[in-house]
Amino acid sequence: MRVAEAVGRALSAAGVRQVFGVVGSGNFHLTNAMVAAGSSYVAARHEGGAATMADAYARVSGALTALSVHQGPGLTNALTGIAEAAKSRTPLLVLAAEVTEPRSNFHIGQEALARAVGAAPMRITSAEDAVGQALTAARRAVHERRTVLLNLFLEVQARQAPDGVPAQPGPLPARAPVEPTAADVTALAHLLEGARRPVFVAGRGARSPGAADALEALADHCGALLATSAVARGLFHGNPWSLDVSGGFASPLTAELIGASDTVVGWGCALNMWTMRHGALLGPGTTVVQVDDEASALGAHRTVGLGVTGDVELTARRVLAAGGEKRQGRRTADVAAAVAARVRWRDVPYEDTSGKGRIDPRTLSSALDDLLPAERVIGVDSGNFMGYPVMYLSVPDENGLCFTQAFQSIGLGLATAIGAALARPDRLPVAALGDGGALMGAAELDTVRRLGLPMVVVVYNDDGYGAEVHHFGPDGHPLDTVEFPETDIAAVARGYGFEAVTVRERTDLRAVQDWLSGPRSAPLLIDAKVVKDRGSWWLEEAFRGH
Repeated sequence: MRVAEAVGRALSAAGVRQVFGVVGSGNFHLTNAMVAAGSSYVAARHEGGAATMADAYARVSGALTALSVHQGPGLTNALTGIAEAAKSRTPLLVLAAEVTEPRSNFHIGQEALARAVGAAPMRITSAEDAVGQALTAARRAVHERRTVLLNLFLEVQARQAPDGVPAQPGPLPARAPVEPTAADVTALAHLLEGARRPVFVAGRGARSPGAADALEALADHCGALLATSAVARGLFHGNPWSLDVSGGFASPLTAELIGASDTVVGWGCALNMWTMRHGALLGPGTTVVQVDDEASALGAHRTVGLGVTGDVELTARRVLAAGGEKRQGRRTADVAAAVAARVRWRDVPYEDTSGKGRIDPRTLSSALDDLLPAERVIGVDSGNFMGYPVMYLSVPDENGLCFTQAFQSIGLGLATAIGAALARPDRLPVAALGDGGALMGAAELDTVRRLGLPMVVVVYNDDGYGAEVHHFGPDGHPLDTVEFPETDIAAVARGYGFEAVTVRERTDLRAVQDWLSGPRSAPLLIDAKVVKDRGSWWLEEAFRGH
């Protein structure tokens, strides 16, 4: 057995059951060894797409996932997706072949590249230690919640593995939850006992099994309203005291209620500029609490009155067990009625600006929300349009939206939806893209068709990079560099084997209903020609913040 085969078998046995990538000569034997050992492999059309698919799959499934790439350009092609995963602290194992000969065309500083984008670099340097080094990289990805780049020297991959290499090392142990201190539990319980208008804002760290139930129980005890960051949207779906998303995507009522709170507790949430609207959602007398299982995260984005190091679920249950009288807090009949009537964006009145061959993105998104099955998983690209699908399309739970926005790159949305779809095959996958991101990632339309995914791809097509158009246009700057002639993206999709429809008004969506009622034997792309005369509400908020 050669080292490449031994490493592949060991990683598969350790629990790396899903691999994405583009195979070249340097990662051919390693990838095939993982497949032979039982791992599933998805071939993308570009390494950038493969990286984001792996990231999204890991987020939605909760399982350690691998990305396999060729040395040199295979890795550089994947860097944007790797950067997104690293910034999001996705446990992801990047397996990259590496050359040591400086005169090779493929020679680059792969370790330096990993550090530059926030990934943790490691390297397999000897046949004797290869399996142990690979398993150490996998453990580090899981236990440190890191994206780890494991470089595999080509000459080491080709050597004979030593006798006695374990072919079945067994699955990796899970990351142990962090227990909060008794003093921190007491301090938080005391603070909540004195809060009259508390709000809980749950983030990525609250997406673990059991955390939502624990937070809802504690919120019920102390009368807190519930909100999430965008990445945790859906965590409190169906709860009558849920305000949906805090921050730039927040509806007017959500912003009003959070802004009037006297205590904001961030549970596994960074409380960054997006979630807190650059601090605008915090009044001068608001007490800010942050609960996170990494001490370094506490106060990283804003000053907190109390920082608690601990697992979200454990901390919430310990605080609830600390006792105290049950309190009404902000849970009054008036607030309940307001939340039921006005917390959703689609319940906020607006003037429909559809016309002249273009549809209002709010009208489009609300109509799609009514048409598409409730059991859905949505991947969203970045851009001026992104608030509409995020906030107008409902999701059934915290795994209904995969939000790869830590790096704010366009072009990741389609690959995001593919990875999420494979993690949740029981749900209708929906990719929501701008025209710029759709065309940037168009190669992966072939992957959707090849995998047989019954996906709906919605392109909010305003013929330009809308964020730049609406930011610079009002000041009279020339926009030739960010506007494009009208493109028939529906025709592009048909070339990849999709069914496709062009939508200019609400009645054009009848074709979507026909597709939903049919066999769904081919994926569907909706080329929606959206109104482009003004920027979105969240974009205006973001630029004002900067």
